This record gives sequence, C-alpha cells and structure tokens, in this order.
Amino acid sequence: MVEVYFNVRRDLLVVRKGFPLPADSAQGKWRKSKKRVIRTSEEIRQAVQSQRYYVRRLSDLKKNCTADQSA
Repeated sequence: MVEVYFNVRRDLLVVRKGFPLPADSAQGKWRKSKKRVIRTSEEIRQAVQSQRYYVRRLSDLKKNCTADQSA
C-alpha cells in the first residue's frame, strides 16, 4: 500500500504507507491525497520498492509534452 501526496505546484509524491516523507523532497508543504490508491504503475511500484518513494514534477511532464508535440 502507498500514500499519495501533492504540493502547491501539483507535484506528485508516492511513499510506502507508514514511512516518513523523504528529506530531499521537503520543497514546500505536501498534502496527503484523500483518495485511496488501488493500483500504481510498474514504474512507480519499482521506484517505491527500491527508494521507498517516487517523485514526479508536473513541470517535467509539461516539458516532455511540448517536446513531443513540436517533433
């Protein structure tokens, strides 16, 4: 089971249930999502198993989307 957090910039942080938030992700305040997570992707699952957390920045996704559209 995992817990999902969002910050003001709508970045995503996924942490194993019961584990504290990682120190290097302390950029701003994280709010816990009230929705229950039933499934996660294989990429997120592997990252949580190896690093105990997964971070995705919304700004990174926007850059990738604009690069794909221009190509």
